[in-house]
Amino acid sequence: MSQNSPDGSHAHTAAATPQPAIDPHNPAGRKTFFGQPGMLANLFSVEMWERFSFYGMQALVLYYMYYAVSDGGLGIDKGVAAGIVGAYGGTVYLCSILGGWIADRLLGSERTMLASAVLIMAGHIALALIPSVLGLTIGLLCIAVGSGGLKTTCVNLVGTLYERDDPRRDAGFSIYYMGVNIGGLFGPLLTGFAWAKWGFHMGFGLAAIFMAFGLVQYTLTRKGLPATVHTVANPLPRSQYGKWIGIVLAAVVLVVVLLLTGVLNPANLSNAVILVVVVSAVALFVTMLRDKELSPDEHSRVIAFIPLFIATAAFFSLFQQQFTVLAIYADTRLNLNLWGFDFKPSLTQSINPVFIVLLGMVFAAAWTKLGTRQPSTPVKFGVALLLIGVAFLTFVTQAHTPSVFIGWIVLVLFFATLGELFLSPVGLSLATKLAPRKFPVQMIALYNLSVALGTALSGSLAEFYSADNEVGYFGTMGAITIVLGVVMLLASKPILKLMRGIR
Repeated sequence: MSQNSPDGSHAHTAAATPQPAIDPHNPAGRKTFFGQPGMLANLFSVEMWERFSFYGMQALVLYYMYYAVSDGGLGIDKGVAAGIVGAYGGTVYLCSILGGWIADRLLGSERTMLASAVLIMAGHIALALIPSVLGLTIGLLCIAVGSGGLKTTCVNLVGTLYERDDPRRDAGFSIYYMGVNIGGLFGPLLTGFAWAKWGFHMGFGLAAIFMAFGLVQYTLTRKGLPATVHTVANPLPRSQYGKWIGIVLAAVVLVVVLLLTGVLNPANLSNAVILVVVVSAVALFVTMLRDKELSPDEHSRVIAFIPLFIATAAFFSLFQQQFTVLAIYADTRLNLNLWGFDFKPSLTQSINPVFIVLLGMVFAAAWTKLGTRQPSTPVKFGVALLLIGVAFLTFVTQAHTPSVFIGWIVLVLFFATLGELFLSPVGLSLATKLAPRKFPVQMIALYNLSVALGTALSGSLAEFYSADNEVGYFGTMGAITIVLGVVMLLASKPILKLMRGIR
């Protein structure tokens, strides 16, 4: 109801027109995306297309390396090829340090991301158009460097959409992670179809086309990002440009010399990446912990990240074997004849993204519903290790089966995906929350280093796998990881205390 005021206007009573509640995390009433900041939709889409090209290529590259030349491959030894895939995957995450450094000190997150996307597209084009080992080398190198830069900066851009205490943060990263896996679902399916129909290079070409599509989409939507994404957090003084150019050139010369002399070769690439990752991670931890500008809380949070770094590396040393051991397993041990059709082994690499798409929103809703009552991050990491351990133990049940039904690898990847959802999107979110304000992107790079270590290990561990040793291989891997999961659960309270108010 309303009544006339003394001046003749209508004065509305509070009871007549109740005012809607204002969302404290969206006071301006801006358009949202599943209850998240609207710009998350744009980053979701861009990352989806980039992941389409990335996983579409990765689904083929191992087979491209070890298939015979007569079948369109390069005829590389199977064990060496698996090691190269592990080394390449580790290098992607290792290059996140480079991307993080460039973003923090030279270009800012947004410009670094754009340059990285262009480099990725160049790599896919090289794989599609340049034959033999030359095209493989140029393509994988460009994609590794570009993906490293994009991984670090895109996650940081998502982080800029939220305040540190925003309870929607973990759910937002889970939604973003679902976009990653929609691309990961359709990439292997379509590039695998192109491989079966026209050969490997057409599969790589399809990846290049969709990467170009993602790049165009990003350039059309980038203006909607917060202005802070162009900020260079810790600008490099121009007086130091010459020194760093010299360091980069010296590193390139060193790698070339090691390759030409045979010290670094395809057979030991994954072990070399492991060494570089460990040294780099130690250097990053030491650099941050020795920085006198860190507050006591920031210093404690960096220390808390050390056991979480180790847990992440352990998880991904098994999880990333879907591109090494599990890919070989799919090609040599699975019965891929379904409903009268013979499918390519790359089909199995779309199983994990299917589960992510189906379960990603469920996990996001669960974390949102639970709010502050959800399990702490160390507990989530412990559960993830238990689940991936169970996944590997499941392989043991089929060790003596001549031709394994594809349903078993579906079950394995179901457990692995549950573990991934407990750890990976939460880990990305955690890196942005624990990051010292002076090192916002490099902390994400440190998280990516833990994935790099696990991914490189997945290539090195592949050397110990054989069809005759499945009980010993899968049983040992599963048992060790379950033990690590129990240790993480027992240590969760001390780690949480070190995180200083962050869960």
